[in-house]
Amino acid sequence: MLKKYYLFCLLGLICSTARAQETPSERANVHDSMLVQLSGVIVSSDSLTQMPFATIFNRQSRRGTIADYYGFFSLVVLPGDTLMFSYYGYKTSSFIVPDTLKENRYSIIHMMYEDAENLPEITVYPWPSRADFARAFVEMKPYDDALRRAQKQLSGESLAFAAGRLSTDGSLTYSWQQNQQNTKLYTMGQSPVNNLFNPYSWASFIQAWKSGKLGRQ
Repeated sequence: MLKKYYLFCLLGLICSTARAQETPSERANVHDSMLVQLSGVIVSSDSLTQMPFATIFNRQSRRGTIADYYGFFSLVVLPGDTLMFSYYGYKTSSFIVPDTLKENRYSIIHMMYEDAENLPEITVYPWPSRADFARAFVEMKPYDDALRRAQKQLSGESLAFAAGRLSTDGSLTYSWQQNQQNTKLYTMGQSPVNNLFNPYSWASFIQAWKSGKLGRQ
């Protein structure tokens, strides 16, 4: 019995010594041989549309990545790792990397399902309460649309526009021609009169400005 005990201790010592003699590079090579380059595309389950910028998180390594505009992603994982896929408006889903892979590359097409929630119906009112609505209704000042249209038609701009479109009659045409002839005779042999240097025109302008005749109607 004592011999078996010594033999068992000797075998354990030999195994531990052999493992201790394993270099860090050899252990790194063993770890690297287990790594898997996982690539894939994330699509929606109903229309198979690519889901851009979805997030992928590895629960074991605490690392993750983001899919590109076309829903494609690629990251390094280990067999047995659990990946969490999330996208706004869709249910968070998981994927476990198979531990029976024979190669260090693996591709998937991951589908995500829409997270539809039925919200209760709400009614939005412009007033906080019925009392506020009653007070606003009582204090409201109604505006007569007919009166508003009449004021708009009688504004200075509307009257000037209407006057410009009216054709002149015989008396107005005669008066205009007489004024033109008188002005031509008055300025014959000299430069035409400039109203900027006419004191009477300036006086009329200042008087109209003070009385408010130049303001908008």
